[in-house]
Amino acid sequence: MRLLPITSLQPGMRLARKIFNDEGVILLKEGAELSAGIIRKLYNHGLDYVYIQDKDTDDVTANDIVSAETKRKALKEIRTHFSSIADPRVQKSSYPIIGKTFTGIVDSILMELSDNPEVMVMLMSMHTKDHYLYHHSLNVCIYTLLLGKVHGYSVDELRVLGIGSLLHDVGKAHIPNEILFKPGLLTDDEYNTIKLHTEYGFKILKDEPGIPLLAAHCAYQHHERLNGSGYPRGLTEPDIHEYAKWIGIADSYDALTTSRVYRAAMLPHQALDVLYSGSGTLYDRSMLEVFKSRIAIYPIGVTVTLSNGYKGVVVHIHTAIPQRPIVRILFNEAGERLQAPFDLDLLAHHSVMITAVEGMNAHMPSPTV
Repeated sequence: MRLLPITSLQPGMRLARKIFNDEGVILLKEGAELSAGIIRKLYNHGLDYVYIQDKDTDDVTANDIVSAETKRKALKEIRTHFSSIADPRVQKSSYPIIGKTFTGIVDSILMELSDNPEVMVMLMSMHTKDHYLYHHSLNVCIYTLLLGKVHGYSVDELRVLGIGSLLHDVGKAHIPNEILFKPGLLTDDEYNTIKLHTEYGFKILKDEPGIPLLAAHCAYQHHERLNGSGYPRGLTEPDIHEYAKWIGIADSYDALTTSRVYRAAMLPHQALDVLYSGSGTLYDRSMLEVFKSRIAIYPIGVTVTLSNGYKGVVVHIHTAIPQRPIVRILFNEAGERLQAPFDLDLLAHHSVMITAVEGMNAHMPSPTV
């Protein structure tokens, strides 16, 4: 399989993996042939990348961090409970008890992460973006739990971290959609309204049965930054809980690698560069190093150009050194398709570098947003 941005798709290509909508329902099955109309619909639905079939990489597979079934069930619960919280007709006293539900989601994710201790963070944008908030909440939870496991937190600590990360943006349920999904630049007043989601989230969660108070503080603090430039309280490094620091990194990364109404998505190496531009001022350096060690900077299936002029597809990632993958060379330096593609291990060829990645040349916004 090959991973291609929507903008590179051509009619006649066939999908290598299913595409789901925001409720986890399959929209297109594996092997579905793409037409111009289908490609246009995928673009309009906000997909960033899809996997396509390719005879030279049909032995290449990219494993999900968490199974499609677990994600489907989680998204359904997130949608149900967030919608209830957003409904002005529902009084807080009649909110469903969300603690048990979201603890169950976190436990399911932790179980799957435990089954694969060497798992790497891959792109997680193979769903439509009809409801960005739901997918973003789940992605941030998965990323944060993976980081927490690498860091060495206990199961009980991971459970609190997972609930806090899964519900970090729950306060956005109280932000008007016309502001939350505005396609243009926000006014100062609108941006100030957006920032209120941290306070709303804390108020929603702090007295909720089954939700640890620390999880509520994750919702409150995930936009705080080490140098005091964050919100809502402008806290500095000593006063920001470490769980909120982990969530802040995962939250920023997922936002940067997902297309939004106001900008295109970045590829992982671009997003990582943005995060590192805030190392020590916005984000904790040691935490960024842990994150970098688990990021598939060049995801399996992505097309790359090398410093020797060759062009090919990433087919394997070395867990210890993910920035030096194995690349299957498909084109020579003249751009001609090879009759006999071959694998080049960049870990064994130190002079060869990746110089370009096929994807979107996205504008890089400030990582403080």
